[in-house]
Amino acid sequence: MTAATDAGVDKAPLEDLMVAMDVVDTLRHRDLMVDRELDSDGRRQRLLARLREIYEAQGIEVTDAALQAGVDALEKNRFSYTPTPRGLSNKLARLYVSRGRWFKPLAGFLALIGLIWAVWLYTVELPEARLQAALPAKIEATHARIHAVSNDAAAKKQADRLRAQAKLALGAEDRRGAEELRGQLETLLRDLETSYEIRIVSRPNEISGVWRVPDLNPNARNYYLIVEAVTPAGKVIAIRVDNEEDGRTYERSKWGLRVDEETFEAMAADKRDDGIVQNDTVGIKQAGQLDPEYSVPTTGAAITDW
Repeated sequence: MTAATDAGVDKAPLEDLMVAMDVVDTLRHRDLMVDRELDSDGRRQRLLARLREIYEAQGIEVTDAALQAGVDALEKNRFSYTPTPRGLSNKLARLYVSRGRWFKPLAGFLALIGLIWAVWLYTVELPEARLQAALPAKIEATHARIHAVSNDAAAKKQADRLRAQAKLALGAEDRRGAEELRGQLETLLRDLETSYEIRIVSRPNEISGVWRVPDLNPNARNYYLIVEAVTPAGKVIAIRVDNEEDGRTYERSKWGLRVDEETFEAMAADKRDDGIVQNDTVGIKQAGQLDPEYSVPTTGAAITDW
């Protein structure tokens, strides 16, 4: 008997709670009625009466206490869902729920960025770092090679100067400057290792000499033999030539070598004889030497255009 009574006591509050929740739900679905009936305390009883009529029409018996509890709960927003305030946790939760929509594009974008970075690393950064690490050794090796192949004091002095400047550039972390100086050392070495003859151009339909009137002395003439550098294998090569007219250096396979009038006229007479300059060799550049040795009177001054 006692157990049954206790069960009834436990059941009654649960049923009352369920009824109260139903009352709240009924009121929410009749917002207009609530607005009209709850706008003052005097109309509370009319609202309760209306609710009682609604339930009686449905054949449901509801106690006054349950109706009162439902109205009180509505006024206190009980049994209602309040959305989570928007904040960081709310945004993170929404992102997680919608991950199926944005995760794949984001993963693809990140993969593309990673691929670009890897290509840059292995094709630009690492090769550049290796070149930079090897630069001091290359400078030293080129400098040593110049001293090994040449007994020309001027060439060795020039190599020493370029090496010292390159070391200063490396110490100042001026890699570009050091690279340029290494390039000059390489050019000097290449010049020293090259041997050739300087010959007057005497092929058909090509001029073998020109003369110029200098700007500063209109009454004078400067005479030039048109020459070229020919290797022992008979190949015409381009060499670096300093132009005395503008002070710039050019790479030329033909240039004008300045000579005196007597040498110029001797060449002209030789060519007029049969159209060919017989004595066409005017200088020899030996390997290991910086400058050629000339067989005609000349200062080595030159022009590159005529």
